Amino acid sequence: MALLQISEPGQSLDPHQRRIAVGIDLGTTHSLVAAVRHGTAECLPDEQGRIILPSAVRYMLAANGQVRRQIGHDALAAQAEDPVNTIVSVKRFMGRKLADLGDTSRLPYQLEDAPGMVHVQTVAGSKSPVEVSAEILASLRQRAEDTFNDDLFGAVITVPAYFDDAQRQATKDAAQMAGLNVLRLDRKSTRLNSSHRCI
Repeated sequence: MALLQISEPGQSLDPHQRRIAVGIDLGTTHSLVAAVRHGTAECLPDEQGRIILPSAVRYMLAANGQVRRQIGHDALAAQAEDPVNTIVSVKRFMGRKLADLGDTSRLPYQLEDAPGMVHVQTVAGSKSPVEVSAEILASLRQRAEDTFNDDLFGAVITVPAYFDDAQRQATKDAAQMAGLNVLRLDRKSTRLNSSHRCI
């Protein structure tokens, strides 16, 4: 667990006041959350002991008309039966207009241009990549808070090195929508290497 001590200028640090911060890899196909505990980086598992969270969100309508969501493994399992409402690889759409995406004819869902960036049509209405990413980030935030039985102070979130300002801002917006305080966006240029591997 990463513990940060923060104080206003001129005030001394309270050694007993500690804040929990995590690192989140919001990936195109999979995501995860990690923290430093006892000097070692550890990926935080879900209740079933799974570290990796598929970056997938499925939107459904319940019988009473309420919107329901499946996130991660459950969403991915339903992709074959409901591809139109199961959004995967949404990170590719972050901060992008429809014209930026090239040929989208092979995608199972309908995209539309909207102010700011492309949106995906679902049974729950039009969803932006920011909203879909926020669902994934909120799930990881909840996992971390359940692990520590405490609120998070903030998160460092990785983004690809090629992300431009619009894509970086969209990632920040998604994190804020998920209730995360973004401490920093960290550029990653390659896949997780052996020093970051969580086993």
